[in-house]
Amino acid sequence: METKWYEDGLNMIEELTTNAEQIQDELLREILSRNAGTEYLRQFLHGQTDKQLFKKNVPVITYEELKPFIDRIANGDRSNILLAEPITGFLMRHELVALVWQPKMTPVTAEAAQKWELFRTLYESPVMKHFGDINQGGKRMELMFARPEIQTPSGLMAASVTTSIYKESGFRAMLPKFYTSPVETIFCPEPEQSLYCQLLFGLIQRDEVVLFGSVFASTLLRAIKFLENHWQELCSDIKAGQISHRITDLGCRKAASLIMKPNPQLADLIENICNCKSREGIIRKLWPKANHIRCICTGVMRQYTAELEFYSGGLPLVSALYACSEAQCGINLEPLCKPADVSFTFLPNMAYFEFLPVNNDHDESIEIRSNNNEDTEPVDLVNVKPGYRYELLVTTSEGLYRYKVGDILMATGFHNNAPQFQFVERQNVAICVDQEKTSEADLFKAVKEAKALLDPLGFVLTEYTSYADTSSAPGHYVLFWELKEKEGNHCKEFDPKIMVECCYRMEESLHYTYKIYRKKSIIAPLEIRVVKQGTFDAIMDYYLSKGASLSQYKRPSCIKSKEALKILDSRVMGKFFSPKSPL
Repeated sequence: METKWYEDGLNMIEELTTNAEQIQDELLREILSRNAGTEYLRQFLHGQTDKQLFKKNVPVITYEELKPFIDRIANGDRSNILLAEPITGFLMRHELVALVWQPKMTPVTAEAAQKWELFRTLYESPVMKHFGDINQGGKRMELMFARPEIQTPSGLMAASVTTSIYKESGFRAMLPKFYTSPVETIFCPEPEQSLYCQLLFGLIQRDEVVLFGSVFASTLLRAIKFLENHWQELCSDIKAGQISHRITDLGCRKAASLIMKPNPQLADLIENICNCKSREGIIRKLWPKANHIRCICTGVMRQYTAELEFYSGGLPLVSALYACSEAQCGINLEPLCKPADVSFTFLPNMAYFEFLPVNNDHDESIEIRSNNNEDTEPVDLVNVKPGYRYELLVTTSEGLYRYKVGDILMATGFHNNAPQFQFVERQNVAICVDQEKTSEADLFKAVKEAKALLDPLGFVLTEYTSYADTSSAPGHYVLFWELKEKEGNHCKEFDPKIMVECCYRMEESLHYTYKIYRKKSIIAPLEIRVVKQGTFDAIMDYYLSKGASLSQYKRPSCIKSKEALKILDSRVMGKFFSPKSPL
């Protein structure tokens, strides 16, 4: 009997996780053997490749410490600065720096595409085990958005991870057979035109769609909201067999001319689905053969899962992988588990991983174990302990050595000898008005507790962000909430008393230090500002205009941009304050 390709992938996962320690040691030895003579490593290792010397002498670094070396390469210095292999370009991660989105670049080599291809095979294999080979007899409706590349002074190009994948000839060759979106729509420079066309082509091919997805859950919700506002126009295009005049991108119009023909029957069917009073289960209704929804639902994306489940019609939400621009890291071996329970099994052949123990006394939602006198140095992949939190460090063949990715993870267990982690939060994503430092996870927990009070009112919280208002003393936390009426809600208004109680419930749910500062009036009462629907779409549009990618955009947990704050404050419908200090 012929072995299916994903069964080979599953066998490889078992082999990799069983031999995790040996593979990690061999990988580090290979990386150091290649690059010990580079300018960067030579100052610490003096040409040697010993693991213990590496751990003793090579410092743990952040991007800011690496940036001077990256800049030299980007400016045309061809010497062996970070790695001996030829650099073919850079991968970019856009992050909020000094109130604007700025790219952080890391080198990439010719091996990168091969590594991503292997990683894709490995993270797809557990999914295929549960849902069957979706490449056979079906198409993926994945919403994909490329960003323009940046040419560095050296002539090397810098692109986001997703854009670099979309550029690969192998990926482009797969598109017509396995995906509903033509390459022209993915590389369309206008995000709204790209989204319109990808929805249009996905609806035309609805009977072939077996997977609905994007990188992040927030992108899928934006797509559903866009569909709610433009379904009549989409149906009109399908009925006439011609694309709307709103689409001015020539590539998209050309792609449409190759696939579109008048189809009144399909247009009427889609119109009947979209014209219903309830949007519940609309994803399954529009794409009846889809067997799961693929997107990242962990970390800050957790807030979107309830709304996405409402639209899904019972389709499983699958977070298949954990990766970043610096390294491919882990895969989800249990794709059917709930988003809140997702753990990623780290693959020891992707990078050399170390973990810097992190103490977070604020979070009481999980048991955190720590010793004040132990575990202060980075530990190897196989030596992490379940229940502990760590900051991820990576050493890669692309010239990163003990590099802080900026992600905080919690070890949850092991698969064979490879650890499993839950994503907790980004490091240093916090709100504070004094010295209390409330993390992204702290904030999420408090919001989750407070928003439960909205259920009796017939409202749900769809988006939120925070802001430390220090314009007066003492400063205080401001939460911007965007609310949406539940279907069938006849109340139409939210009770101010409940909103005040939400403020207090949040303060009750925040960490001990915050509550002490509130009691001593070092921090003023927490405030919730309810904003009009569509406000967070406007925030997203603002950040997209500043260089963020629609594929990679994550709503900031804490807003610091003055322009973004102006957008939020211009749409405030009501302000509410906590009535008393938390107990």
